[in-house]
Amino acid sequence: MANTTNTQDTESCKATKESLYIFYAAVMIVIFILALPLNASVLHLFIFKLKFWKSNSNNIFLFNLVLADILLLFCLPIKAHNFIQGYRRSNNDVVCKAMLFMLFLNRGASIAFLTVTSIDRYFNVVHPGRKNLLRALKKSPQISILIWLLLLPLTIPTMLKNFECCNSLDDKIEVVDILREVVFFTQILIPFVVLVYCTVRIVNRLRKKTVGDTTKLKRAVFLVTSVMVVFSICFLPCTIARMLLLIVRVRTKGNKLEDGAAVAFDGLMVLSYMDCLLDPLVYCFCSTKFKGLYLSNYFPFLVKGDPLPIESSTGNTPKPQRNNVI
Repeated sequence: MANTTNTQDTESCKATKESLYIFYAAVMIVIFILALPLNASVLHLFIFKLKFWKSNSNNIFLFNLVLADILLLFCLPIKAHNFIQGYRRSNNDVVCKAMLFMLFLNRGASIAFLTVTSIDRYFNVVHPGRKNLLRALKKSPQISILIWLLLLPLTIPTMLKNFECCNSLDDKIEVVDILREVVFFTQILIPFVVLVYCTVRIVNRLRKKTVGDTTKLKRAVFLVTSVMVVFSICFLPCTIARMLLLIVRVRTKGNKLEDGAAVAFDGLMVLSYMDCLLDPLVYCFCSTKFKGLYLSNYFPFLVKGDPLPIESSTGNTPKPQRNNVI
């Protein structure tokens, strides 16, 4: 009986538009090929050049962000293989659940650290000099470890129950289904609201120009704007598609409209993996030192003058007057 059920689930998870899913797989492979060396190079700078654990900035948050992106990237070849085989998910139930666990965990971590980075910049610009818990903890790894630990329980619903296509509602909606969907939506919508608030406040401060120099304020606006762009391109479309898919599935299960909604959702989920390519923009907007360091190490022909030296004991980059980035 179990084998029959598993066969039915596998059949129901077949990709009806195989050519389109092959295109999805090709996009994921391209993202993997481009994003893996990019994020690996960023990780190398954080560890061996900046020594993020000794830095007096928010490099700890950014290190965890790139770590989450790299872990997420390792899921893409498996998903691409499933799509090429004509299935929306792995035929192996263990692999299916492990994949969903990794996607939930690292996607949530990526969103969390993007949000924390923006909140940190918000306090620096809108409330400079005011003591806050985030400013006290950002120089230590405790808050980053806490974020990872808080994300782990949120992935438990993905492991409790064998459900159709490993991410769909069954005929009978259960508590696990509700928990899984609540996690999916809240980890995107709540941070998005926070980001909108931070962006509006920072932009207002830039217009008033009452605190800080204009360059610093503009850089903060660029940062929160880049994070908003990442959310708008990568996360919001798949969230809306997920909402429509659930509405269609509950009202017209088995209808062709549901199949089309599932195909659209899978495609927008593939688009969400683009954040692994867009997140490095956040690093550049967070720190001009990081941008200069990255270019001087990997693209020295774009830097005029001598490469930027790094003090290995502190991870700090001096401010030479002669070096200019093209």
